[in-house]
Amino acid sequence: MGKSAPKAGSTRARVRALAMELLASAPEGLRYSELLEGVREQLPGTNPQSIPSALVHLMKDLPEEITKTAPGFYMHTRHALSEDDGDAGEPDSAQPDGDEEARSGTVREEEFYASFAAWLESDLEECTRAIALGGSVFRDKWGTPDVIGVREARRSDILTFPTEIVSAEIKVNTSALITAFGQACAYRLFSHRSYLVVPAASSEGDVARLDVLARLVGLGLVLFDATSPALPRYSIRVRAAKHEPDGFYVNRCLKLVEKELFG
Repeated sequence: MGKSAPKAGSTRARVRALAMELLASAPEGLRYSELLEGVREQLPGTNPQSIPSALVHLMKDLPEEITKTAPGFYMHTRHALSEDDGDAGEPDSAQPDGDEEARSGTVREEEFYASFAAWLESDLEECTRAIALGGSVFRDKWGTPDVIGVREARRSDILTFPTEIVSAEIKVNTSALITAFGQACAYRLFSHRSYLVVPAASSEGDVARLDVLARLVGLGLVLFDATSPALPRYSIRVRAAKHEPDGFYVNRCLKLVEKELFG
C-alpha cells in the first residue's frame, strides 16, 4: 500500500476513494483533466481548490492500484495488466511456428538472453551492466525488452559521461521480424540505444531491409546463430545511434528494474 494514510473523511481520502472508483470503471484509463472533472462532479460540496492537491498525492497513496501509462494519463493497474496480457502484438517466443520450430530445434529466445547481455558488456562494450529481462516486467502492451543494460562512467574514466540505457529485442523466429522491428523501435521511448537481434539465417532480402530501416531510425542490428545457444556468434551489422529518450518513460520503466540493474 501507499506510504501516506489520509484520515477517513478527509478531502484527500474522499478524493482518493472516488478516483479509485472512476479508474476502476474506465478500462481505457483517464486523463488528469477527466479525472479532475469526474471528482468535482461527484463531490459538489468539496472546495474545488482542494481537489487538485488531493489528486497529486494519488500515485503516492496508491502505488499498487493506480499507475501512469503516459504523462498525465492514469489507469487502474488491473486494467494495465489485463491490457498487457491481452496484447496479441507479440508472438509467444516459447511456442514458435511449426516450420520455425523444426529449423530452430525448439530453441527458445530466453536461452539467448544471458549470452547477449554478456556480449553487450564484454564484446560490444555498450554497457557496464546488462541483465536478461523479457516477459511482462514493464506491465505495458508496448513490450518489455529481452535484455536491458546501463552504461555508467567508471571511477577510472578521465572524462565522465551521462548514464545511458540500452535495450534489445531478440527473435529466433524469422517470420516475426517486422513485429520485432516495431518492438525495438518502441524501446527508444526509454532507451538511449536500442538493438534488434535477428537470426543470421534470415533471408537476404529481410536483412537488407532491416539494415536500411535500422540506419534510418537509429536502431542497432545484430545477427546471430539462432540454433546454437552455446555458441550464438553475435555479429554487429549496424551500431545503434544514441538519442535522448523521453524522461517520463525512462523513469517509469527503470523503477521496475532498479534493484536488478543498479544493485
